[in-house]
Amino acid sequence: MDMKEKLEALKLALTNEEKERDFYLAHARRTKDALGKQMFESIAADENEHYKRLVDLHAKIEERNKWPDGFSIDIPTRVVDALGRLVKEATDSPGGDEDDVKAVRTAIEFELKGEEFYGRLADGARDKAEKRFFTLLSSMEREHRMSLEDTLEYFTDPEGWLERTGGRHLAGA
Repeated sequence: MDMKEKLEALKLALTNEEKERDFYLAHARRTKDALGKQMFESIAADENEHYKRLVDLHAKIEERNKWPDGFSIDIPTRVVDALGRLVKEATDSPGGDEDDVKAVRTAIEFELKGEEFYGRLADGARDKAEKRFFTLLSSMEREHRMSLEDTLEYFTDPEGWLERTGGRHLAGA
């Protein structure tokens, strides 16, 4: 992939990360469920971090017309910590409503597409640092997808989810 194609791919990634962040923030505001709110907020924060790194990367590639030396691939993720914390803190919860379930299913599709997109960029990378960067982004999108699949299970069967994850039972069950 030449630099022009790489810059176009990064522009697409920026658009996707921004749309996904906004989607997650909108659903965090809408949901009544504490786990759902935390999950949506955590993934939105991760997507925002991806966005900032991609803006920086895009500017550096545009300026230098090559992959920047020493570009940081260390991107923190918040979603796994949020899920683990909520398993420990789970209390009575309404579970997800139809809108929550629909939003999570949509989000799973977003994350799967992101995982595959960054995987293709990693496969096409010539530079080792570039390959590591896009592999990391792909793995983070996979982590988001898996957390969302867990959240979908929670929304559709909160008691079963808490029992499986070792959290307290809902509604005294």
